[in-house]
Amino acid sequence: MAQPLSDLIAQGRGLVPADLVLRGGQVLDLVTGETIPGDVAICGDTIVGIGAAYEGREVLDVSGLTLVPGFIDTHLHIESSLVTPLEFDRCVCPRGVTTAICDPHEIANVIGVEGIDYFLEAATRTVMDIRVNLSSCVPSTEMETAGARIEAEALVALKDHPQVIGLAEMMNYPGVLMQDPGVLAKLEAFRGGHIDGHAPLLSGKDLNAYIAAGIRTEHEATSAAEAREKLQKGMRVLIREGSVSKDMVALSPLLSERTSPYMCLCTDDRNPLDIAEQGHLDHMIRWMIGQGIPVPAAYRAASLSAAEAFGLKDRGQIAPGKRADIVALEDLAECRARLVLAGGRVASAEAFAAREEVAPVGRGSVRAPKVTAASFRATSNAAETHVIGILPGKILTEHLIEEVPPEGGEKRADPGRDLAKVAVVERHGRNGNIAVGFVRGFGLQRGAIASTVCHDHHNIVAVGVSEADMALAATRLSEIEGGFVVAEGGTVLAELALPVAGLMSLEPFETVEARLKDLRAAAKGLGVVLDEPFLQLAFIALPVIPALKITDRGLVDVEAFEIIG
Repeated sequence: MAQPLSDLIAQGRGLVPADLVLRGGQVLDLVTGETIPGDVAICGDTIVGIGAAYEGREVLDVSGLTLVPGFIDTHLHIESSLVTPLEFDRCVCPRGVTTAICDPHEIANVIGVEGIDYFLEAATRTVMDIRVNLSSCVPSTEMETAGARIEAEALVALKDHPQVIGLAEMMNYPGVLMQDPGVLAKLEAFRGGHIDGHAPLLSGKDLNAYIAAGIRTEHEATSAAEAREKLQKGMRVLIREGSVSKDMVALSPLLSERTSPYMCLCTDDRNPLDIAEQGHLDHMIRWMIGQGIPVPAAYRAASLSAAEAFGLKDRGQIAPGKRADIVALEDLAECRARLVLAGGRVASAEAFAAREEVAPVGRGSVRAPKVTAASFRATSNAAETHVIGILPGKILTEHLIEEVPPEGGEKRADPGRDLAKVAVVERHGRNGNIAVGFVRGFGLQRGAIASTVCHDHHNIVAVGVSEADMALAATRLSEIEGGFVVAEGGTVLAELALPVAGLMSLEPFETVEARLKDLRAAAKGLGVVLDEPFLQLAFIALPVIPALKITDRGLVDVEAFEIIG
């Protein structure tokens, strides 16, 4: 509930004690780059005074600390943290993240609008402020078998919810350019509001047209040149550093005092293991400052620029009238939070414990067919084989051609050449399809790993050199309602159950972190060379079309010059 204006004015003037005073610190002003000594006075959830001495009903000593605005993650899928929204809140808010702008795209692709409703309900109960962009691409493409379909009418029914910002990443950029009726209906419904972008490698006139459709942001730029063009054409560029997609090294040289008002930070997909070992947005700020990025530019991108880009005019600056989202730091370069306030409330164990729980959804959503070793046979009479080539740290993959001579009409994995089998098993109970191919880059020498986190359709994906272990891992995923499994020699070596739509755990994030360590160790024991094998696994079946270009005739295969859509 908003505080009466009379209270804000009286406390701001110092006529009556403020509800809360932070005493003894200094404020980093992100407009001038200067520091301002003095108290910070807070009335309810609103800052009412800085740069002066105040009395307060409650006083917190922040002597020797520098106060910066709370950090804003401008684009993420909380499901990729593998924990519920409330556990994500407890995991990252103490690190200074006071606003998270999420797209519940993953759970929406499994259970539809029910999943979005779950996130909206959770967003009303967290300590941090979770804002929701409504998922625009469910399913993400017609090449996938997802668990749900959401059209414009269903999104319009949700757009006035107080936690909703706008329309989430418009991944179907071919649909935008080809003026697909369903895509245009969604863009029209949110026209004039916020619409997130997602257009990897798009440039030139096609990029012009995409932006002209009302799309404002981009988190998929992976090179400075790509990001520069998108900035020049009016997009806000979100520097991404997730657990798989890592663009900070490539894009941070573009972040300067001049560009920082138009660049923001995001994580997209980041798991509790990386958060525990490295951090979240605090990790990005630390790293960038360590690389010579000006301190005000780094903190501006993490807060004020993000607030401006997403129309959150009530935050992003420690100033009168702004929401009291405040992070207290000993050292700006180190960016390690000593105290965090979200909406004037200290992000403490007591605050997290006081939240009302939200009932989980999506239980029993793994409805995969029964599989055996024979389900993962790759039958063929030709040696030439298409292989997915993993690029560590990227969601893009290479298209490789390898000779895999069939034996008795069947192609087998060849760990000596780092050729493993990859399979996708439909798990939504739609058609029971199973597809089998080959992948290089995991380094797997024995056994199999499998997951129900498989963007964007979230069917079961398994990689292995043993068909029997692939079948065991996939079967176990059905038994535990989804998650991650490592199997070898007929034995499950490690697992993490994710029963909330096959995407999120019901355990505390500390437990999930411990299970991820076990899984990573078990996968390494099978020869896996990737630092994040399960998140890499999650993106391996993502339908991307880097070899295609868009013409007035549709999508054209550049190599084959055939109309395919």
